[in-house]
Amino acid sequence: MKITIQNLTKTFPSRNKKEKKENKGGVTAVNDMCIEIPSGKLVGLLGPSGCGKSTTLFMLSGLEQPTSGKIFFDDQDVTTLAAERRGIGLVFQNYALYPHMTVEQNIMFPLVNMRIPKAEAQARALDTARLVQIEDLMARKPSELSGGQQQRVAIARALVKMPNVLLLDEPLSNLDARLRLQTREEIKRIQRETGITTVFVTHDQEEAMSICDTMVVMKLGVVQQIGAPQDIYDDPANLFVANFLGTPPINIFKGEIRKGKVYIGKEAVATTEIADQPVYVGIRPEGFIYDAKGALTLETDHIEVMGRDKSIVSRHESSTKPTIRSIVDSDVALPKGAAKLTFNVKPNKLFLFNAETEERLI
Repeated sequence: MKITIQNLTKTFPSRNKKEKKENKGGVTAVNDMCIEIPSGKLVGLLGPSGCGKSTTLFMLSGLEQPTSGKIFFDDQDVTTLAAERRGIGLVFQNYALYPHMTVEQNIMFPLVNMRIPKAEAQARALDTARLVQIEDLMARKPSELSGGQQQRVAIARALVKMPNVLLLDEPLSNLDARLRLQTREEIKRIQRETGITTVFVTHDQEEAMSICDTMVVMKLGVVQQIGAPQDIYDDPANLFVANFLGTPPINIFKGEIRKGKVYIGKEAVATTEIADQPVYVGIRPEGFIYDAKGALTLETDHIEVMGRDKSIVSRHESSTKPTIRSIVDSDVALPKGAAKLTFNVKPNKLFLFNAETEERLI
């Protein structure tokens, strides 16, 4: 099922006198959002806390009503349709399982409410449990399950209704690192097998990049960029997006364009046809090439050997961050004990941003 969001806005009333004074029209959580989610795709809403991603999900589910704008499922306007009539499955961050019920009863619960005959409900619950690989846990209570198993029960309960749309609100945030990796792989597998259009909310960019067909990057209620994860990483629209995506994060320098050259401090690191102006220069950690006669000199702090890579932690007076990380192959020979190292920069890993608007120049 295709989802179309047209000029969607949600403004909450100010909660106290200070907010009322600062935000006379209320607090806008989502501001004029326009996106289209193709049928059968897994789309991630990504951004820091307070960016409006969960509010968007709740408007899609019908738990929140928009201040303005429209939501369509295929050609049906569902903007004011009650949540129970939208054909959605919703998985919350805290799972929301019934502690007194078994796994089977938890999965069957939506079908019982729909007055599905017991035998059919049991059969559908078992089929869904097999899909999420918990069929051997049907007699257990939630307290007898691990966090990852509880998450699978919550997903099964959402899927058993055969929804047109699956909505996942930070579904992995309560899991440890190993379970997060395992469960996100399972979510991707389940989504591919069912073909259900899925919207996945997360603040974890690594999670979003690994699981989503398309990402929607948000900041303060405004969509910053939409695209395939790798495309956004390789071609960020602005400084916020460039900063938000990447582990380790991108290195940002205060720079300047003068006479067709990009300067960081007194060193020219690239050429450009952009007019002279102050800029922010972004360089991905993997964008550095060690060269004894390189264009950019960094003060070396220490080197971390990461197996296949070496991570060089450095400093530069023009950097906007306390440290700079440069990643090179482990077989690159670096001079031992050097106080400074010099690098050239891969052109496709260097980005220029307007110093005032922070929009991407190239």
